[in-house]
Amino acid sequence: MNKTTLALFAIGLLVGGGAHAQQPIKIGFISTFSGPSGQLGQELLDGFKLGLKSSGGKFGGRPVEIVQGDDQAKPDVGRQLADKMVESDRVQIITGINFSNVMLAVAKPVLDAGAFVFSINAGPSQYAGKQCNARYFNESFQNDTLPEAMGIYLTGKNVKRAYLMAPNYPAGKDFLAGFKRTFKGEIAGEVYTAFGQLDYAAEISQLRSVKPDAVFFFYPGGMGINFVKQYAQAGLKDQIKLYGPSFSLDQTVLPGMGDAAIGAFASTFWSEDFDNAASKTFVADFEAAYGRVPSPNAANAYDGARILDAALTSIGGKIEDKAALQRALETVKFDSVRGKFRFNRNHYPIQDAYLAEIVKDAKGRPGMKRLDLIKADLADAYVGDCEMKPAQ
Repeated sequence: MNKTTLALFAIGLLVGGGAHAQQPIKIGFISTFSGPSGQLGQELLDGFKLGLKSSGGKFGGRPVEIVQGDDQAKPDVGRQLADKMVESDRVQIITGINFSNVMLAVAKPVLDAGAFVFSINAGPSQYAGKQCNARYFNESFQNDTLPEAMGIYLTGKNVKRAYLMAPNYPAGKDFLAGFKRTFKGEIAGEVYTAFGQLDYAAEISQLRSVKPDAVFFFYPGGMGINFVKQYAQAGLKDQIKLYGPSFSLDQTVLPGMGDAAIGAFASTFWSEDFDNAASKTFVADFEAAYGRVPSPNAANAYDGARILDAALTSIGGKIEDKAALQRALETVKFDSVRGKFRFNRNHYPIQDAYLAEIVKDAKGRPGMKRLDLIKADLADAYVGDCEMKPAQ
């Protein structure tokens, strides 16, 4: 190769590198935007977009294009959207999925196609354990962990008999499995209802007859709103305390629940009254942008966008280098609204779990008030089954 050829080759590399840096990073955002759980997807998208705005609309210095799709809370629809986004839209990362059954339908084909799955909500146990994958990251939670925290808390409070309720789908099973793993009292009943069910009269009547000391439930979206309101209408609110993960008692559902939720307790990794600087900025910016109090879902999504920016910035925005992106995400440093945060070796988070009570704020709105630290540095129970292989 002569000097002229070398010079032209070098110029080509510079031009190519510059053009490459200007190409947008393409994010496929699949979530539930319609039906009784439609608010969940909007909450995640709003939080993610706010996080993207905080980095100037770029990840790693490159513009970002979001391709949005409504999975309608249906795994087959989610799979169709993911296939199109990866094959036709050429997205490099799929994110936004809020239901674990959708995630289980989407993750494998996306990973097989060479793209990254970056969860800001759904935390199925399968991908924390034996199905862990170099290009699968979950920065929100593993489904079992907040129920485990509540099991620890209720055991410490010497609660003798707990009654469990959840929808019959993968996350529902994970959530109740997590609670049972740490709760040392008697399980007075374990009920799985149809996914999407909105009438709980029969189940509440059955619960009443058992007379447990506490009820632990997991119902996201419209399912949770209806369950809590019907529970209060049945006169049980002041008789048997309700306990759940924050995703059943947060700002995606509290406005719909109203006073019916007051006095319930939630285990959470974040609440709107966190007092670190990143959280205060996030809450103020979110309320200014959207006119409502953010939920932990929005907080996770906001953190998710900031994680992607921090990781991609550390590698010069080179998302095409999958091994480099994997390493950057594994060791990412950023200011989390949750305070302490780091990825475990299975790419699920290690973070602190707290107890919160549902109370009215100064404006009379129901919200979470952070109380006790239940467990510091909570990791999921499946990491021992993960044998992580390098990105391909």
